[in-house]
Amino acid sequence: MLARTRCIALNGVHGEAVSVEAYVASASEFRFTLVGLPDAAVKESRDRVTAALKNSGFMMPLGHTTLNLSPADLRKEGAAFDLAIALAIILASRQLVASSVEDALLIGELGLDGRLVAVQGALAMVMAAHAAGIRQVILPLGNAREVEAVSGMAVYPAGSLLAVAQHLSGQMPIPAQIQKSYKECLSEAQFDLDLSQVRGQPHGRRALEIAAAGGHNLLMIGVPGSGKTMLARCLPGILPEMTQEEAFETTRIHSVAGLIRPGSGIMTQRPFRTPHHSASMPALIGGGANAKPGEVSLAHNGVLFLDEMPEYPRSVLESLRQRLEDGVTTISRVKAHAAYPSRFMLVASMNPCPCGFYGSQTRPCRCGSHEIRKYLSRVSGPLLDRIDLQVEIDAVPVEEIAQREPQEGSAAVRERVRQARAIQHQRYRGKAALTNAAITGKEPEKLALLRAEAVSILQQAAKRYTLSMRAYMRLIRVARTIADLAGEEQVGMNTMAEAIQFRMMDGKYWGGMNG
Repeated sequence: MLARTRCIALNGVHGEAVSVEAYVASASEFRFTLVGLPDAAVKESRDRVTAALKNSGFMMPLGHTTLNLSPADLRKEGAAFDLAIALAIILASRQLVASSVEDALLIGELGLDGRLVAVQGALAMVMAAHAAGIRQVILPLGNAREVEAVSGMAVYPAGSLLAVAQHLSGQMPIPAQIQKSYKECLSEAQFDLDLSQVRGQPHGRRALEIAAAGGHNLLMIGVPGSGKTMLARCLPGILPEMTQEEAFETTRIHSVAGLIRPGSGIMTQRPFRTPHHSASMPALIGGGANAKPGEVSLAHNGVLFLDEMPEYPRSVLESLRQRLEDGVTTISRVKAHAAYPSRFMLVASMNPCPCGFYGSQTRPCRCGSHEIRKYLSRVSGPLLDRIDLQVEIDAVPVEEIAQREPQEGSAAVRERVRQARAIQHQRYRGKAALTNAAITGKEPEKLALLRAEAVSILQQAAKRYTLSMRAYMRLIRVARTIADLAGEEQVGMNTMAEAIQFRMMDGKYWGGMNG
């Protein structure tokens, strides 16, 4: 007899519906054949399914059992096919009678005792199933919260193979999970750090606000212990909340990477990724045998923070250049090919020299000029050219650390950022990018509405510091963001002057702006 169930095969963060077909024929000896381009984990399902069936009160049918995962030319990876395979065998061997099983998505790994184990990529699978017209899903309890914000889908969390079988036969129906709205999920978001905890550093706080408002990349240069890392960790708290589309996209990437813990819900906070400076190219960009997402994709819609940037290998830093421009990472391997979105804000910090005190007003530098040049040269000009904002962070005076006056908190700054982003969304309505930093081509120059005096001071800066066209356009974007924060329709001279001030650090440390 023939039976069919439904599952999803993932390629990156996208999925395609798979039909799991089981055919049981009488034969003199037991045989089990699995076809349809399965990987090793799918092939091993035979042993897991066999034990799970026996421990759930079922049995592997005698004779020849053929399993086909259709379409046959699509590679199938992972253990999420276990439940669909087990149910197909049960139905094909007439150990269970169930109606409309082909209308439901079945995902889940099986333990040897028949329990359902949470799998990676559950949200991506459910969203792909919804796009394919499937409106019911049965999945492990550990994946239930991950998909609780998907509307238009009846979700049935199950703890075991036996529970699924009883549900499908009508003996003991599983109640559908009550889905939440995205607004309800947003109300549960919490942030670890608040800007009110930061003492002093007005220039750093201002740069952080501008970066958040326009989605700009930021570099902080300063002495050790000056608060660079703390400022960076405050950034997620002042960024606007993710839209539902952004939250789904971000959660899908983390789920495929196996970073969503069982029982966790959809991600509502923008990611903040801090890879160690020993991270390899595949760890940062993505790769491996199965083309897994790297840190640039895990930071999608959020922040990638590189602490002590010169300590990273030069090749790793240079690999960021294309990702900062394209917003997508394509990974090709012998066994896999996947494209992951990777539009993130790059925030980096660094000391000005090996000892950390070059240019400090509090301690003398112990480094020679050759050591300083060698240290700074680890960060290339083309990469610096792609960082819109540069700010110097010095040690906070003791009197500012000890002051009791309350500092402005993240909530107030976030509200200004929201208003500035709303202005940009209105300005760029109908375009692919909705922030000043993401607009490409000549759009910034057309839409910035520069006054004559702003154009004049910008041209003077371009000649004096030999600005590249990229740096020139990025200054216009930053100035436009500063004007949006102030609610100004046009960019004036003072606004442009402030934007230029945030491009002066490479002139001080690298001996001139990069062209």
